[in-house]
Amino acid sequence: MIYYTIGLTIIGVAALLALHAIGLLRQKKTLFASTALISAALVLRAFLMEHETLDYQIFLTQWVTFFRENGGIEGLSQSIGNYNLPYLYFLSIFSYSSIRDLYLIKLLSVFFDFVLAFGVAHIVCVFHKSRLRTLAAFFLTLFLPTVVLNGAYWGQCDSIYAAFAVWSVYFALSKRPIFSVVCIALSFAFKLQAVFIMPVFLLFIYTGRMKWWHLTAFPVTYIATVLPAVVLGRPFVDTILLYFNQAGTVGSGLNYNSASIFALIQNVQNTSLASKLAILGAFLFVVLILVWLFTKRKNLSGETALACAVLFSIAIPFLLPHMHDRYFFVADVLTLAFAVVIPTLSFVPVCVSFASLLSYHAYLRAKFLLPLSYGASAMLVAAIFVLLYMIYHNGITSKKIKKPY
Repeated sequence: MIYYTIGLTIIGVAALLALHAIGLLRQKKTLFASTALISAALVLRAFLMEHETLDYQIFLTQWVTFFRENGGIEGLSQSIGNYNLPYLYFLSIFSYSSIRDLYLIKLLSVFFDFVLAFGVAHIVCVFHKSRLRTLAAFFLTLFLPTVVLNGAYWGQCDSIYAAFAVWSVYFALSKRPIFSVVCIALSFAFKLQAVFIMPVFLLFIYTGRMKWWHLTAFPVTYIATVLPAVVLGRPFVDTILLYFNQAGTVGSGLNYNSASIFALIQNVQNTSLASKLAILGAFLFVVLILVWLFTKRKNLSGETALACAVLFSIAIPFLLPHMHDRYFFVADVLTLAFAVVIPTLSFVPVCVSFASLLSYHAYLRAKFLLPLSYGASAMLVAAIFVLLYMIYHNGITSKKIKKPY
């Protein structure tokens, strides 16, 4: 207990210093309120730190043990687990410590909970000068049920790839394209699910937020993330093609506790055909949205660009087959940012969080609190209203807004 208490305290102090450094804690009452809320967020996570899930017992701790028995980082020369190398780097480092790996794994995710919250707050401050809104986005992210449960309870690392994905959107909206591409590459390096928002980068290109040549930072960054393992003896081609090599391991089920369209369409007879049609449908949806937005490119606002990222984060995993319970994690946080920017759509993150939390319950409790079709319906409603916003808002051009700090 002492180890994760110290770790959580360090994270909390670092968060307060970061908020103060960017000028959000200038008033004493804001400082006291923020200290109380950060403390509450950390205490909430502290209560969950001891819990072990089957994922931890069967996979994560076994991988740490593997590294411990194979020379720590030297074990990276061998193929282990089904996570990409950047996360395995952390597990190999954890193998050197006498601290219980459960705490280290969860502390890493909790740290990125805060990085994620800062990213959401920065997206909001692109559009609003209000310190209150910026802080609201930060703390609402920290207390989102799926954000709390994902790392501190489940021991998963979705906050890492989601944090980089959110920061990539922020840097694109604030017209810092190289940083944006580097961040989305890092997101992809941690989790394949980063692809759910990657189509929005075409929108960023034809609206002038970035140039085609900026995309060269993607392969450079990705290759840089795998080089340490290559230096240690891992075949270079294997590291680059890891996601492709795992393509056959997604399983044959059309749905894995996900609030996707296949929670609405059940008892499918020909799963192979349904899978192919779903993939085609998701592809055509993305193409149609991007083509339509291309015709409106001269008048597209920053709000519409954000809405497009939000729409893809919801609709792509909603339409695709073989989706898992955690695949709407980026949608959870991006819809929150979107709602703080556009308060009239505050019900959108409520719908998405409800659906995601229902999926979490189905997995973590091994039963359904409510039918997953309820969650899929909520997810569909959220996607429709984001799309409607894009349709009726696309002609409005945002004014240049200064940072609030």
